[in-house]
Amino acid sequence: MTDFVITDDLARASAAMTELLDRIARDQWDAPTPCTEWTVRDVVGHLVGANLGFVAMIEGDPPPDRDADHLGDDPAEAWRRAAAALQEVVTRPGTLDKTQESPLGVTTARERMRWRIADLLTHAWDLGQATGIAPNLPDELVEQALEFARQQLPNQSRGGRFGRPQPIDDDAPALDRLAAFTGRRVPWTRPAP
Repeated sequence: MTDFVITDDLARASAAMTELLDRIARDQWDAPTPCTEWTVRDVVGHLVGANLGFVAMIEGDPPPDRDADHLGDDPAEAWRRAAAALQEVVTRPGTLDKTQESPLGVTTARERMRWRIADLLTHAWDLGQATGIAPNLPDELVEQALEFARQQLPNQSRGGRFGRPQPIDDDAPALDRLAAFTGRRVPWTRPAP
């Protein structure tokens, strides 16, 4: 995959997330999500923190404080700023070829951005399920992310980052298949209050 495609795909996934977040109602931020320990706000906090973490990793800076509230009073705006920062740093010449070491191993920024895209799309499904807002994602982008995840994640133990793949029909929508592959039950059932 070329750098242009990676950065374009990241921009498309980020734009779809921005569109989704802009539609979340004030009373939905505390709603439960398929990520059982996280509310809608927590998922967005994870996404913002991950973007800031990738920027820091690429820049060679210390990672952001995981316990800090990176969202403030406007989670959607915090997302926009973090997405723009990540997009800016990955479009610099040579950035995607940089090799970094992290708790997840040693790999290039290009490979990390492919994971970033898959993570964004998966969490778009989570947020869509929690809020009833269907994410507007290009099917071919989701299919690429699903294929990448299948290549990268063995069917053995996934070390807690992802649940075991869940059963789903082969002809289900691509985003549902990605969610099921990463351990989500499709369809998701909102927990009783």
